[in-house]
Amino acid sequence: MNTSRLAPLLLLPAAALLVSGCSAAAGDTASESTGIRVVSSTNVYGSIASAIGGEHVDVTSIITSAAQDPHSYEASAQDQLVISKADLVIENGGGYDPFIDALVDAAGADDLEMVNVVDLSGLAPVDEADSADEHGAEEHGADEEHSAGDGHGHVEGLNEHVWYDLATADALASTLAHVFSQLDKENASTFAENYTAFSEDIAELTASTDALATEFDGAGVAITEPVPLYLLEASGLVNITPEEFSSAIEEGADVSPASLRDTLAVFETSDVALLAYNEQTSSPQTEQVRAAAEQNSVPVVSFAETLPDGEDYVSWMAENITAITDVLRS
Repeated sequence: MNTSRLAPLLLLPAAALLVSGCSAAAGDTASESTGIRVVSSTNVYGSIASAIGGEHVDVTSIITSAAQDPHSYEASAQDQLVISKADLVIENGGGYDPFIDALVDAAGADDLEMVNVVDLSGLAPVDEADSADEHGAEEHGADEEHSAGDGHGHVEGLNEHVWYDLATADALASTLAHVFSQLDKENASTFAENYTAFSEDIAELTASTDALATEFDGAGVAITEPVPLYLLEASGLVNITPEEFSSAIEEGADVSPASLRDTLAVFETSDVALLAYNEQTSSPQTEQVRAAAEQNSVPVVSFAETLPDGEDYVSWMAENITAITDVLRS
């Protein structure tokens, strides 16, 4: 089946307040949909869809818990059901949530709208792009990178945690406003207004990271995984963690003794502003790294891959930036 490409993103004009939308886990899907039916791989993207669609979308997020790993998640019959009823599906892409591709392929819906966030981000290495279309769905963004990657399906050279890139969140919101307007022309002005409000919030967050970059440009940061690295780099921080260590942790592979030794030594031999710790992937090796940071008076800042309870995307990113700021300015 063929997949068509989206024309350049439309930045939809308007000004008004942000409207929160309906959102549910896959198992809590309402039997009767009252709006555009959106399925997102994680609640991070579900939050953005709700912000743009407001009461005119019904959002179901498949991954909603810190205990669920998108890399190894096994889709259920309920997940397949919600995909089969969806008008639009949002996937991260880049090998992060491959279960979405399997569900969409099984659904076989030619009129399903697809949004691939890695493709929208433009952050994937250009030479990884594959020109073959994989789904019969209408896919928004460039073609996904299916060629080279590691055993987990990741795109080599890509940090696929693109929701920590604020410009990517804005691009996704713009795309959703455009697609929602195509699916529900009657409420196009509301989607435009909601996008404008969301984009203004993103601009404020970006101004905060820009200020940090000006003040702390070049400060060293250690990580257990590259999950929040886009946000850290936007704040002027430079990752000084041995790549072999963070890559092994991310892939669930064995950490070599030499790699662990080199990582622990970073806290004794380098000036480290903070350790960014992924709470959703903890292991004896990451705990050793945390202990080394604490022993050397390096602050530990926790990050996650899913939206915490009671937060939306903007408030969550604001809290992350505040945590970074508090440490850097302490």
